[in-house]
Amino acid sequence: MLNLSTQNIEHFRQATTTEIENIACKNLEEKVRLLIFRDLFRLNWTYEFQDNLIQVKPPEYYDKEVIQKAMSIKRNEIIINNKKWIDSRIQIAQNNLANGYDVLLSKIKPIIEVCETQKQHDLFRIYRYYWSSPYSEYVGRRIKLIFRDAGIKSKPVIGIAALGSPIIHIPERDEWVGWDKNVRTENLNYAMDAYVIGALPPYTYLLGGKLVSYILASKEIREIYKEKYKDKISLISGKSRSKLVGLFTTSLYGKSSQYNRLKFNGEDVFKKIGQTKGFGTLHLTNETFSAMQEYLVSKNILIGNRFGSGPIWSMRVINRTGKMLGFDPKFLLKHSFKRDIYFVPYGRKSVEFLKGETKQPLYFNYSKNELVQFWKERWYNMRKQNESIIEKVLDFEPKQFEIK
Repeated sequence: MLNLSTQNIEHFRQATTTEIENIACKNLEEKVRLLIFRDLFRLNWTYEFQDNLIQVKPPEYYDKEVIQKAMSIKRNEIIINNKKWIDSRIQIAQNNLANGYDVLLSKIKPIIEVCETQKQHDLFRIYRYYWSSPYSEYVGRRIKLIFRDAGIKSKPVIGIAALGSPIIHIPERDEWVGWDKNVRTENLNYAMDAYVIGALPPYTYLLGGKLVSYILASKEIREIYKEKYKDKISLISGKSRSKLVGLFTTSLYGKSSQYNRLKFNGEDVFKKIGQTKGFGTLHLTNETFSAMQEYLVSKNILIGNRFGSGPIWSMRVINRTGKMLGFDPKFLLKHSFKRDIYFVPYGRKSVEFLKGETKQPLYFNYSKNELVQFWKERWYNMRKQNESIIEKVLDFEPKQFEIK
């Protein structure tokens, strides 16, 4: 239960049904409060008015439909703000996709392309807008990857993935690993977060998302990481950044159909290690977050956006704003959406290595080719026998691809 006093109850009543720009806010502080309440009410939070108090309560459970609604609101904001850029590059995106007929004839031979040029980064970016989740970036180390099909002469894009510096503190993850603060500071550098993993049409119909997931477990990804960071030293731990022993990632809607049942050599490739408690910012729109930033600036408060300076930047902005406006910031941040947490170990002793109990992770050294072959035998071949799937693949033409 959240209690917040206000001098104008009527404005809060309007916030449940009216766009904020149509409400005559007295000042920026009141506008931020209204925006927060509007975002919460959209997600089925309940409220009661008692004199000059508003009592607000989150739902006990967010179903997939509510989560999708929250994502679509935030995603649409981003698409609208970047529409001119997207429209100028949509044909490039289409030109790099495969015709469905060609995919069915392809032997599917994935190759990994590391984004280095502006053209590569632009291609990755426009494909990332296609996802149902809103576009976001990580601060710190980042590797963006494009997966292409060398089984087709034009080498069309199968999917994309991105690795970034892990979020410094996730209680459920840290408890599973067995980290205390000091060990985590020392060894977090040896892991990365996979914050984008997925396929593009028509490979999506053939479980291309699982294919990309498998490839991320390969020794080739470790080698790409090692090459990029071989001469880098961590600003936090002071250690070399060149060794990668595992990846962390989270599901989009609670349980993940993409990561579940992904096995190789009888072991889960993506090991479910827990579930977040729901702390996050996805339930607050970019409009609300921008208003929070504006409010803080009006009070001469600047929250730095620098990797290693504490909890992620957006959460620190919301935390500070919440305190100043009378919200319990933990309450405001906690009721986001719970997600499953997964770990992809690169070695038999990856966890022991992260805990500082061994100096060698004992790498599996799974090759991309053997993982791809297993994907074909376990998932792809069966998918190609499904008539409705074949029809979807054949119906796809690159010109159909659009961001909307």
